[in-house]
Amino acid sequence: MRASTRNRSWDPIQSSAAWWSWVARMSETWWTRSGGAAAVAAARAEHLAALLKFARAHSAHYRDRWCDVPADAPLEAFPVVTKSELMADFDRWMTEASLTRAGVEAFLADRAHIGERFLGRYAVWKSSGTSGEPGIFVQDAAALSTYDAMIAVQLGAARLGARYASGVFGRGGKAALVAARDDHYASIVSWERQTRASPWLSNKSFSVLDPLPQLVKGLNAYQPAFVASYPTMLMLLAEERAMGRLDIEPALLWSGGECMTSGTRADVENAFECPVVNEYGASEALSIAYGCSEGWLHVNADWIVLEPVDRDHRPTPPGKTSHTVLLTNLANRVQPLVRYDLGDSVTAKPKPCACGSPLPAIQVEGRRDDIVSMRATDGGTVRLLPLALTTVVEEAAGLHRFQILQTAADRLSLRLDPEEARDRDAAWSVASKALRTYLARQSLGNVAVTLERDLPACADPRSGKLRQVCVVCAEARAVLAT
Repeated sequence: MRASTRNRSWDPIQSSAAWWSWVARMSETWWTRSGGAAAVAAARAEHLAALLKFARAHSAHYRDRWCDVPADAPLEAFPVVTKSELMADFDRWMTEASLTRAGVEAFLADRAHIGERFLGRYAVWKSSGTSGEPGIFVQDAAALSTYDAMIAVQLGAARLGARYASGVFGRGGKAALVAARDDHYASIVSWERQTRASPWLSNKSFSVLDPLPQLVKGLNAYQPAFVASYPTMLMLLAEERAMGRLDIEPALLWSGGECMTSGTRADVENAFECPVVNEYGASEALSIAYGCSEGWLHVNADWIVLEPVDRDHRPTPPGKTSHTVLLTNLANRVQPLVRYDLGDSVTAKPKPCACGSPLPAIQVEGRRDDIVSMRATDGGTVRLLPLALTTVVEEAAGLHRFQILQTAADRLSLRLDPEEARDRDAAWSVASKALRTYLARQSLGNVAVTLERDLPACADPRSGKLRQVCVVCAEARAVLAT
């Protein structure tokens, strides 16, 4: 089991400052939400005005883009921005002159830096590029404190404080993350950051690329009180527990990084007999919304503005699914995001939620990739996480626009986007070799990997996002059903 063994250098002064910042932000957030919807709206307006003023003064990119927008204009009057636009003008987008794309990319090129602070001050991570160019995102200390504070307040709002305490004091407090951890992704960077800040806590990360039996063995040996992972991985672990192979009793589970359906959440909670904290976040803003007992996601509206819009960026009414959603992150000033096209389709709840939260409620249509079940040489079935397959291709070949199709119980096909993989033969050679190596580690050396000449489908019709892993044949779906 390849558990994380990264160096945990601890700076007591920096950790103490971060702790007090977190306490202050958590107290502010708790009191705001205790005041109801009106208090949340007032806090949002105050934070928004401060962000717009700061971005106009310190970001050359926004200063130019907003030259015709009055300072007192409503948010809807500001232009929509995209990831490709901002990445193309990265240095002028930043509000700190010391933050340059060249410097950040050099830092990200060394995976030994995962979890370290760039320039001693900033958390930096990259996003996948399923909707186009990968993004690079920088978070300042205030933003990190805000994300951590929102998660703490969410536990209290969901009445999970006692559950958390029982995990800490009754079950040893061990926490496990199962994720893609071999590059600067938001989940592993955040995990390593917390581990470095609190070296007295027992945290361990596990790789989604490990074979499932090996992962189960590692979790059984570690006996975590808390497990965080993607919905698809939690579903696989729930099945392993139901079969008696996974023998852990966590107090809480955390789900993020993918869309979790209400059915999946119920299945996972029933299997583990504990609650699932369902978090909706992104590389652009770690904590956008969190799940409630009624199956809705509540937007952290004191620090996040979400605008559901149609194709022309006109507001979508509550109850209607949007084409995309515009994100304004009020917590992060070093890399401002104002009316940023996030790409997710959301539906706003027309009426207050029955759970009693003062925060607006939404449902999200995220990308839904398939869990793949392959037939091994011995006739057994091996289930593969979609994110593990895509991580193999992304990390080996540097590709982001592609599809992996299961066309038979023992065959995978790879589709490449010619706009990204201009040297198709070279990209295919690297990607296919990496996939075969990964499959062999999963006892699937018999599985064929072929190249499809068709272009990747544009998007999932519900979410607008590229589906990267699809089961497309009846034989393969029959294996999945068994």
